[in-house]
Amino acid sequence: MTDTMRALVVEELIPDFAGCAVRDVPMPRAGPGQVLVRVRAASVNFPDLLMTRGEYQFKPPLPFTPGLDLAGEVAALGEGVTGWSVGDAVVGGARLGGFAEYTVLDAEALKPKPARLSFAEAAAYGAAYLTAYVALVRRARLEPGEWVLVHGAAGGVGLAAVDLAKALGARVIAASASDEKLAAIQRLYTPDAVVNVTGGFRERVKEITGGNGADVIYDPVGGDVFDESVRCIAFDGRLLVIGFTSGRIPTVSVNMPLIKGFSVMGVRAGEYGRRFPEKGRENTEAVWKMADEGTIRPHVHAELGLDRWREAFDLLANRQVIGKAIIRPDL
Repeated sequence: MTDTMRALVVEELIPDFAGCAVRDVPMPRAGPGQVLVRVRAASVNFPDLLMTRGEYQFKPPLPFTPGLDLAGEVAALGEGVTGWSVGDAVVGGARLGGFAEYTVLDAEALKPKPARLSFAEAAAYGAAYLTAYVALVRRARLEPGEWVLVHGAAGGVGLAAVDLAKALGARVIAASASDEKLAAIQRLYTPDAVVNVTGGFRERVKEITGGNGADVIYDPVGGDVFDESVRCIAFDGRLLVIGFTSGRIPTVSVNMPLIKGFSVMGVRAGEYGRRFPEKGRENTEAVWKMADEGTIRPHVHAELGLDRWREAFDLLANRQVIGKAIIRPDL
């Protein structure tokens, strides 16, 4: 094994990914309880983009290699590691390290790659579906037959919510500003209805739901989308705050939740698991069990080599992606 590897390194926190570059860096070594993983695929998530500008809650010291979710093969075992062998196909994730040829992860953070999923699909799965699970199951306590309005439904976390909500027996409205994306979502996951949010959506959502509004609204967009969602949520509804890809963090007058009897719920899947470790393990087990069984399946939009990282980042930043963009260091 060589002494160096290639990795995407964030060297400065500046806009337009200008502080990022692919560099030769020292090969990491697995310490006690750790596993060296040869990365076969890593998915691009919005936190990865935000961290290149220092705009995410987690602010690692410079320089660092981003990449939350990955799939690959065990390359070496640290002292004391049992249960894994060199060559095992695994999935895992941490806050950093995925956009590289190799990375080191704690052995307990790894899971066997589901045989049903390719490396790219497995890398596209973890964070997106865990977010959807924590949001819909833990926070909203979604019941079969309830109406779920999913905003940003073509994105990674949005498409995961469409897929999972359908698997849980909900009635799903997929929302996007693109008819082309809505057609793709309809083809991939057959939601019960689709809505183009351009020009407004509240009346259409009320029409679809028989005048009651959506029982659960899943919102990774924020801004104007959140504002209008307040107007089409059902009594006793749950408005899930996933993120703010629109760029504007909205506010709500508290008389609206009072009058309409709905709740606004924040969703941070990773933090949920850290605060409630046993529930966090249950969440992870439930999500990967569904992957093993083929109940839910991620969609990979594109697979690009490490040298094409900028193209992968731009697909997400420019909202051109349906599902997940994947970086493959082996391409």
